[in-house]
Amino acid sequence: MSKPSFSFEFFPPKTDKAADALWQAVPDLVAMNPRFMTVTYGAGGSTKDGTIDTIKKKMDITDIPIGSHLTFLNTTKAELREYVDGLWSKGVRHIVALRGDMPSDLQWPLDNDGEYFQYTSDFVEGLLEWHKFEISVGAYPEKHPDSKSLEDDIYALKMKCEAGAHRALTQFFFDNDVYYSFVEKCQKAGIKTVICPGLLPIHDFKSMCSFAKRCGSEIPKWMFDKFEGLENNPEDARKIAIDLLVSQSEDLAKNGVEHIHYYTLNKSDITKQAIDAIS
Repeated sequence: MSKPSFSFEFFPPKTDKAADALWQAVPDLVAMNPRFMTVTYGAGGSTKDGTIDTIKKKMDITDIPIGSHLTFLNTTKAELREYVDGLWSKGVRHIVALRGDMPSDLQWPLDNDGEYFQYTSDFVEGLLEWHKFEISVGAYPEKHPDSKSLEDDIYALKMKCEAGAHRALTQFFFDNDVYYSFVEKCQKAGIKTVICPGLLPIHDFKSMCSFAKRCGSEIPKWMFDKFEGLENNPEDARKIAIDLLVSQSEDLAKNGVEHIHYYTLNKSDITKQAIDAIS
């Protein structure tokens, strides 16, 4: 079995307790020697300062490359340029370029406005004109919730890749066949950019279900069966979560996937088990 490389996503903590959890997890996961790490950025820049602070603190801990998520909705090109110049000056060389969540006062697709980027592909082009960033973009094996069809979504991904994206990181999924089918469809559409699977460790099944619904990720019925009746049995639920993430990772590695991206939720234990299984 080939050994895929891997990467980790973190989010800026909003409370002291969350910060404690993050900075306990980071050294554990840094020790696993990921290819890169990323830090999320809230819709409309709601965690902009937290993103920068988290990146700076990680840079003090490790030389592992750290990428910054960045969304363009509701932010002018001039404001984005100023923010991006600041990231570059701080040593950030990797951007995860995303549209961002659609606010209630806007509708997709956006109206043309020269002050703003309209599509993520335009955003990718702009970023690369400003600086020679490494660019990751999002991909959605079960389609983005705002897309009319999977075919439309694949076309959007193709545009992002042709604009210069270096890789695509998928939304999380729980059925690997969904990912394999998606990659095959993308290849048939002419997409040559690597599409890295994104995996989510399950720390709380109920919370994960709510999250998955918002993201448009389907939860197979067999997962509900596995976690049924375990609301007050966290140890057994954790064992199932570990088994699921390990088996998903092992299957991807066995099928030749070269890189896996883990949405850590700022915790290390379950993710470490999966890395150990494929390393």
